[in-house]
Amino acid sequence: MRHHGSVAQFTGVLLAAGAGRRYGKPKVLVEGWLDIAVGALRDGGCSDVVLVLGAAEVAAPPGVTAITAPQWHDGLSASVRAGLAEADRMGADYAVVHVIDTPDVGPDVVARVLGRVTDTGLARAYFGDRPGHPVVIARRHWPEVLARISGDNGAGTYLRGRHDVEIVDCGDLAGGHDVDEPG
Repeated sequence: MRHHGSVAQFTGVLLAAGAGRRYGKPKVLVEGWLDIAVGALRDGGCSDVVLVLGAAEVAAPPGVTAITAPQWHDGLSASVRAGLAEADRMGADYAVVHVIDTPDVGPDVVARVLGRVTDTGLARAYFGDRPGHPVVIARRHWPEVLARISGDNGAGTYLRGRHDVEIVDCGDLAGGHDVDEPG
């Protein structure tokens, strides 16, 4: 594990590239969601935040690095790939993968998941028995994650086959549901 000083670098990777077809517009354009998600990551313990865009271009909030996933239309995996590449360039020790469309997930959820990262370097928020976001992935896992993802399958494909993922129940803090339709 590479540390800058003695503090691990947690970099938030906010996946916000989708067109939001069922929703009717890209979810990054929904009023307030970008600020909520960035705030959750930053106030939850991430030193940097990478915003992965695609279908819509928006101004990045102050201090946030916005990138565009070139193949965003290929699905979630393209966004994860672009986000991890940027986190790598930034020297992150951990990527904290989060999604734009879970507006009830706040900093308390992120902080709890970050606080439960063990030597395995893998931790995931659960809401009851349902896996959700954020997901924390140590740098050493990134090559294998990247090798396993494709289309709309993100890091969950890699995590599902493993027994060393720290499961962090956050159901008392949030519902963690993806919002796919307005209202």
